[in-house]
Amino acid sequence: MPSRFPHLRQDFAASLVVFLVALPLCLGVAVASGVPAELGLVTGIVGGLVTGMMRGSSLQVSGPAAGMTVLVFEAVRAFGLPALGVIVLLAGLLQIAVGALRWGRWFRAISVSVVEGMLAGIGLVIIAGQVYAAAGIEAPASGLAKIAGLPGAVVEVAGSRTALLSLAVGAGTIGVVVLWQRLPQRVRTVPGALAAVVLATAATQLLALPLATVEVDGLLGAIQPPGVDAFRMLGDVALLGTVLAFALIASAESLFSAAAVDRLHDGPRTRYNQELIAQGAGNTVCGMLGALPMTAVIVRSSANVRAGARTKASRVLHGVWLLMFATLLPAALGLIPLAALAGILVHAGWKLIPFRAVVTLWRAHRGEALILVVTAVAIVAVNMFEGVLIGLALSVAKAAWDTSHIRLTVVDKGVGPVQARLTGNATFLRLPKILDTLEALPHDRPVELDLSGLHHLDHACRTALENWSERHRSTLAAAAAKPPEPSPL
Repeated sequence: MPSRFPHLRQDFAASLVVFLVALPLCLGVAVASGVPAELGLVTGIVGGLVTGMMRGSSLQVSGPAAGMTVLVFEAVRAFGLPALGVIVLLAGLLQIAVGALRWGRWFRAISVSVVEGMLAGIGLVIIAGQVYAAAGIEAPASGLAKIAGLPGAVVEVAGSRTALLSLAVGAGTIGVVVLWQRLPQRVRTVPGALAAVVLATAATQLLALPLATVEVDGLLGAIQPPGVDAFRMLGDVALLGTVLAFALIASAESLFSAAAVDRLHDGPRTRYNQELIAQGAGNTVCGMLGALPMTAVIVRSSANVRAGARTKASRVLHGVWLLMFATLLPAALGLIPLAALAGILVHAGWKLIPFRAVVTLWRAHRGEALILVVTAVAIVAVNMFEGVLIGLALSVAKAAWDTSHIRLTVVDKGVGPVQARLTGNATFLRLPKILDTLEALPHDRPVELDLSGLHHLDHACRTALENWSERHRSTLAAAAAKPPEPSPL
C-alpha cells in the first residue's frame, strides 16, 4: 500500500480538513442560491468524485462557489428550478468543448480588474441579501433594491423579537469566524466556519430559540434530473445567454483559482485545457442531477494545500466524506439555523471584495481601478451577466485607448517648411487631437509630414491625413496664385 500510495497519510489528513471547510459552504451557497440545501452537497460530492479524479490541477478543489450564487439565484427566479439542470448541463458541455479545442488559455486573457470587479459585485449582493436572511425576513429581488431596502429592514427587525434573535445568531456566527483566526494553531485545526455553525446550532437547540432551520428532504429526494419540459425552454434566447454566462464565469473563476493555487505549491503546474474539461465534466454531471454549478474554489483549494495534500487523492476523499455525511447523517442538517448559514455567507461575501486591490490599483493604474469599481456597481445595479459584459467592454475600450498612443512633434525654424513627425499608433481614437494640431499649423507655408515613425495607421487616420494634405496644398496654391497687394505710396 505505501508503495502505491506514498502520500496517503498526508492526503487523508488534508481531505478531512477540506471536508470540514466545504460542508458549511456547500449548505450556505445552496440556501443563498434559493435551492434545497442538499443540492449544494451534491455539487460538492461531484466536485470530489468526478472532477477530483480528472487531470488538470492536482490540488485544486471544486464545488459550489459563492461567486456563482447571484447568477444561480437569478436563473432560478427567471426560469425555475427544473431549468437549472439544463443550464448547468449545457454550460458543462460548452466548457468541455472549449477545453477540447484548446481555448482554455484565452480565459487567462480576461482582465484581472473585470474578474475582481465581478467578485466584488457578487460580494456586495451576497452581503446585502444575507443580512435579510440572517434576520429571517424576506429580501427584495434586485441587488439595488436589497441595498436600498436596508434602512427599512432595520426598522422591521427592531420591532420583532424573533428577528432580533435571528440577527444575533447570524452576527455571532460572523464573530466566531473572525475571532477563530486568532486562536492557537491546535484549535484552528477545526475550520472556523464549521465551528461557528456547530456553536450556533448548539446554542439554538439548547436555548430553544424559535429560528428557522435548514429544510431537509434527503439526498435522493433533492436530486431532480431535468425533464423534457425543461429542455423545451432551449428556444428561449435569455436562457441560452444564461448558459453562456454560467460557462464564462465558472471557467474564468476556476482558471484564475488554478493560477493562484499554483503559486501556493511546488508540485505539477495546472494544465488549463484539461482543467477546463474536468470542470465541464463535473458541471455536466451536476446538470444531469439538477444540482448547482461548480467551480474551483480558492478557499477549499488553499486549505487543501496548507493541510499538506500531495496528490488529487485528498480532493477525491473529501467528496467521499461529503457523500457519507449526506447519506448517514441527513437529520443533522435540519438542526442548522438559517441565520448561521447567512452569517457564513456574509463573511464569504466580504472576503470577495478586494479592498487592497482597489487601493493598489488606484495608486498605480487608475483606469483599471475604475473598471473594477464600475463592474462591481453594474452587477449590483443591473445583474450579473450584463455587469460582466459592461466590465469587459470597458476593459477592451481601455486597451484600445492605451494602444493608440501617438506623438506629434512639430519643428518650426521660422523659415522654410514646417516639419511635423508622427510616431506611435495612429487610430481613429486619437484622430481629433492629430487634426487639431495639424490645422493649427501655418496655412501659408509648406508642411513636411513624416509618417515613418508610425507603427500602425488605420483607414480612418489615413483618409483624414490625405484629406488634410489636399486641403493644405490647395490653400498654398491659392495663396501663391493670389496677386500681391499694391504697396502704399
